[in-house]
Amino acid sequence: MLSGVVQRWCPWCLADPKDLDSGQPCLHQCEEHTELLYGIIGNLVPFTNDFAHVDIHELLSPDLLHQIIKGTFKDHLVDWVEEYLTITHSAHHAAEIMDDIDCKIAAVAPFAGLQHFPDGRGFKQWTGDDSKALMKVYIPAIKDHVPEDITHAFRVCLDFCYLVRCEALTEDDLLHVQEALDHFHQYQEIFKTSSVMKSFSLPCQHSMCHYILMIRLFGAPNGLCSITEYKHIKAVKEPWCRSSRFKVLGQMLLTNHRLNKIAAAHVDFEACGMLHGSCLSKAFTSHPTTGHNNHEDGDLDEDTMVDTALEDLPGHLQVHEPQSQSIEGDDVEVLNGPFVESHVELGVTTRCVLNVNTLGLQLNLLHFSAMIQEFLHDQLHSKDPNPAPFNPATAPIFLGKVTLFNSAAATFYAPSDLSGTGGMHHEHIWSTPSWWGGVAMHDCIFINLDADMDSPMGRLAVAQVLCFFSFKYQTSYFTCAVVCWYSHVLKRHDPDMGMHIVTPATTDDGTPDISIIHINCIFRAAHLIPVYGPNFIAHGTNPHDSYNDFNSYYVNKYTDHHAFEIV
Repeated sequence: MLSGVVQRWCPWCLADPKDLDSGQPCLHQCEEHTELLYGIIGNLVPFTNDFAHVDIHELLSPDLLHQIIKGTFKDHLVDWVEEYLTITHSAHHAAEIMDDIDCKIAAVAPFAGLQHFPDGRGFKQWTGDDSKALMKVYIPAIKDHVPEDITHAFRVCLDFCYLVRCEALTEDDLLHVQEALDHFHQYQEIFKTSSVMKSFSLPCQHSMCHYILMIRLFGAPNGLCSITEYKHIKAVKEPWCRSSRFKVLGQMLLTNHRLNKIAAAHVDFEACGMLHGSCLSKAFTSHPTTGHNNHEDGDLDEDTMVDTALEDLPGHLQVHEPQSQSIEGDDVEVLNGPFVESHVELGVTTRCVLNVNTLGLQLNLLHFSAMIQEFLHDQLHSKDPNPAPFNPATAPIFLGKVTLFNSAAATFYAPSDLSGTGGMHHEHIWSTPSWWGGVAMHDCIFINLDADMDSPMGRLAVAQVLCFFSFKYQTSYFTCAVVCWYSHVLKRHDPDMGMHIVTPATTDDGTPDISIIHINCIFRAAHLIPVYGPNFIAHGTNPHDSYNDFNSYYVNKYTDHHAFEIV
């Protein structure tokens, strides 16, 4: 309707609508050709028809959500897998396989910002969020039930989606996009040879052929779906969620009316300088004991003024510990900056205070005090180019109290994800003995083995956090994590899945490899998906406990676009 093109015809080119998958180069759609079609529907005229030097066909941008995620992935590939199983197996056996796939999806460990599917993929109405979440965990679930070509088709489809979703694309990136598209067309042929599909003449899939041209014309899509969908979310979906779900039209119109008034008032207040600072900063800058006023401190930011005022208040306690601890809130947040490569800080809420021996008993680590010795030795010699080897007889000893935390917060630069204007992303890493009154939850993390966070990312390793804690030693304050290592460096790679495989690391005597690291070595949270294997049994597998139930795991690079880029 927008471009005046017949349904199932391509709005960009003149490809035969009955043979969209021919791969032959076609002429570009143009206004002259559209003029010839006005007789089909007399009142259908593109709104740009009378605009000078405007061609609606060149203005149409890619639509990642409807063309690739909900179209190619959900409406095509996922449905084709079920049809393939029905054709190649009996109906009863196909139903058993689908149940097994659902169990594997339900067994995936939870992760910040990743939707969990306790009942698998068996829900009636798919939203865009459902499709985007399921595509991140679907491939390992079907691996043992379908041929390799089907698994490869899913993998290159996801690679294509994530590549074109990047914030910026170079010519080399476009070559990778074309390579993924060519492989997708190659691998999906199995659906034709198995009689699932007779033809791939599908508009959603055909649109993928135009993405490279669209990127060259308009730049990286960076998550763009249609502008009308964006307006639909703001004007319809969000007001509907705020309504009572009964006679909603009047409520939605009132909501939009009031939001428009608030937006107008915000612009007016900003223009009048009424939104600079806060009531707290005004109160402190006018405090009689500080000796400051608003005019003298006009160049100071709010935090500086408040800190200065607090220091001058009588009885204020000076504490030389980091005060930038994270407030525990939502698992995933977006920030407006400032830009930093990566930063991790402990949560503001403490779990408890224990001495070293008690914590060692809780973690079942008999040599925990020696582990702290080694950690202190490494930290105190971190800037020494030729440090002395660790010697328990001469290394510093700490037997005092430590403070335990349930979480830490990672802040990192992730411009290709939904993030603030500064490109910053914020997520919590949990290590708690009880999650919402239930079982324990111990997240996994990416660790920078080079441990120099001022330099670009070095070698990545994966580990599971057993606990977060902090302690004081002499004049230093250390924030740490006890981690159980997986394979130290991401080397082993599964070409079928396109993911790295890690296994729990052990020492020479076969015990789990556990050590203490500084939280500055942590890059961000990592999501692992079990390598289920043909003998997987879902009974008794708790998603929160899945990191203890399997022998090897995929490092899920499809968790989000930032994980895809760094892995």
